[in-house]
Amino acid sequence: MLQQTRVAAVVPYYERFLERFPNVEALAGASESDLLAVWSGLGYYRRARNLQKAARQIVAAGEFPRQLEKIRELPGVGEYTAAAIASIAFDQPHAAVDGNVLRVLARLTDDDGDIGANGTRRRLAELAAKLAARDAPGEFNQALMELGATVCVPRRPNCPSCPWGVFCAGRKSGRQEQLPVSRKQVSVRFERTLLAVRKNGKILLWRRPEDSTRLAGFWELPEPAQAPTAKVIREAGSFRHSITNRNYLCHVLVAAVRHTPEGLSWLPEEALETTPISTTVRKALRLLGEQGLFQHVNSR
Repeated sequence: MLQQTRVAAVVPYYERFLERFPNVEALAGASESDLLAVWSGLGYYRRARNLQKAARQIVAAGEFPRQLEKIRELPGVGEYTAAAIASIAFDQPHAAVDGNVLRVLARLTDDDGDIGANGTRRRLAELAAKLAARDAPGEFNQALMELGATVCVPRRPNCPSCPWGVFCAGRKSGRQEQLPVSRKQVSVRFERTLLAVRKNGKILLWRRPEDSTRLAGFWELPEPAQAPTAKVIREAGSFRHSITNRNYLCHVLVAAVRHTPEGLSWLPEEALETTPISTTVRKALRLLGEQGLFQHVNSR
C-alpha cells in the first residue's frame, strides 16, 4: 500500500484491509470484487491484484519465502520491497533503496546526477549496499528511510540534527537544498464531463472490462457520448483529479434518461459500499452528497 502512496493516506485503508482480510488465507480466498471494494479509493489497483496473487502463491507453497530472489518472484514485489522484507523480517543484509534513501545518499555524496536516470539510481544503490549494516540490516534500512522522511527532507533539510551532518559532502558544498537533481515531468491537463443519473434509488454506471489496462472491473459514471439522449438537468460542480503527470478537471452534470443506454447498468446506491468504484466516481458522488442529491456516498 505504501508503494507510491503517503503513510497518512494509507493508514485507514490498512486498518480496514486487515480487518477484512486478517491473514494470508483470507486474502487468497477473497473474491476480486471484495478485494477491490476494500481497496477502492487508494488507487494503483494493480497493487491489490498483485497482493492477492502473492497471497495465493504463498498459501500454495505453505510458507512465506525467505530468500531475496524468491521474495522477488512474488507478484508486485520489486527490488526495494524484496530487500525491505528480507532485511526487516528475516535480518538479511540487503539495502532497501526508496526515494528517501536516494535523496539522503545524493546529498551525502554531493551527487548531482539526475535522480530519475538509471545510472544515478544504480550508483546510489551500490553505495547503499556498501553502507548496509551486517549485524542489524533491518534497523539500518528503517533508520535510513526515517532519516530521509524526517530530517533529510526534500525542502529545508534539518542539517544540524542530522547524525551524518559532519560527513555530508552536499552540506559542505552548500548544495543540500538543490539535491537531488530531478528532471521534471511535463504535466498534461484534460477535461472530462461525467453524468450523474439517478432513478428509484439506483445510479447509472458502466463497468470497465476485465482486460482493461486501467481499473479493470471498476465501475464508472458515464460521459455524454455514452448516453447521447440524456437530458441535462443541472450542473453539480467540478473537481480535480490527478494520475501521475495527468491532471483532470471533471465536470459533473445531473441528468436523466428515458431508456437505459447500451453498455450502461443501474446500480443500487446501497451497493456502492461494497462495489469497486473508481476514485473519480467517489469524488463525484461526494460532491453530489454534499448537495443532498445522493445519500449512499462512501466518504473514504
